Amino acid sequence: MRGWIRALGLTVVMSGVWMGLSAFGPPAKQIKLALQEGGTAAWEIAAMHELGLDARNEIKVKVRNVADSKAGQVALQAGKVDVILSDFVWASLQRAQGADFTIVPHSLAVGGLMALPDSKVKSVADLKGATLAVAGGPVDKSYLILQAYYNAQTGGDLTKDAETTFGAPPLVNEQLAGKEADASLNFWHFNARAAVGGAVQILSVQDMLKELGVSKTPPLLGWVFSDAFAAKEPELIENFLNASFETKAALLTDDALWDKIRPVMKVEDDALFIALRDAYRAGIVTSYTDADIQSAVQTYALLAKFGGADLTGGTDGLADGTFWADYRK
Repeated sequence: MRGWIRALGLTVVMSGVWMGLSAFGPPAKQIKLALQEGGTAAWEIAAMHELGLDARNEIKVKVRNVADSKAGQVALQAGKVDVILSDFVWASLQRAQGADFTIVPHSLAVGGLMALPDSKVKSVADLKGATLAVAGGPVDKSYLILQAYYNAQTGGDLTKDAETTFGAPPLVNEQLAGKEADASLNFWHFNARAAVGGAVQILSVQDMLKELGVSKTPPLLGWVFSDAFAAKEPELIENFLNASFETKAALLTDDALWDKIRPVMKVEDDALFIALRDAYRAGIVTSYTDADIQSAVQTYALLAKFGGADLTGGTDGLADGTFWADYRK
């Protein structure tokens, strides 16, 4: 009798284990990301986890914080992580040099030219003889697009017509606020901070590109990984990308979700929180089609013309396979 009871108990326990496995599916598989510490990509990962989209897509995201984008690129090249956030120009250059890195869109080329309301700069043409503060260096993508637009509008060379200084994003905002610069070109989240401080946008990078013939805003940044990793873990990378796009769709419309991830953003000021949320939404990628790739091809041509070999390494166009062909959205 006791043996029968023990057998029945074991059957119940095993049934419970089986039911547990059926309910929750197979165990999540880990994918390793290198993300800039304090960067905005962490907001998406936090939202993904909040929504349970990581577990639903059978993935576990492990984030390795790095100091900057270059550190992430080194980590990927060294095989320390599976995926990083970088731009399509870098991915193309790596492929041209023999590496097998490829990219799937994450965010659009956003940002814009900013100035204080009382600045003499009211249009891009007013940059002639003005002081301009730019985040990054001489081959910053937004700066090259601004050069192309300025040339198209005025026939001039912005590098000669304006007095330009380069610096870290916080310093650029300080120069604008302190009127050490007549205008600034900064990363989108610092532009949002400048706007809360009273600055206004003269022209967005998106509008510059449209005027230059790139009708669809290109996906400047994307998830970068190797063809070898994708071949080894096709289901893992596809599940991660699915979770990423599903999270983006939620961030576009769900204000309550933003309230939940606000601690990760470390923003106490309500006006700044809303400005950052809305600016982030403006850069969310909603598709990955051949049209998106074509917009990147057109943008690359502009960047190559004004950035030269310092940016492209002397390559004529986007390298084959820069955008991963085995995924579309």
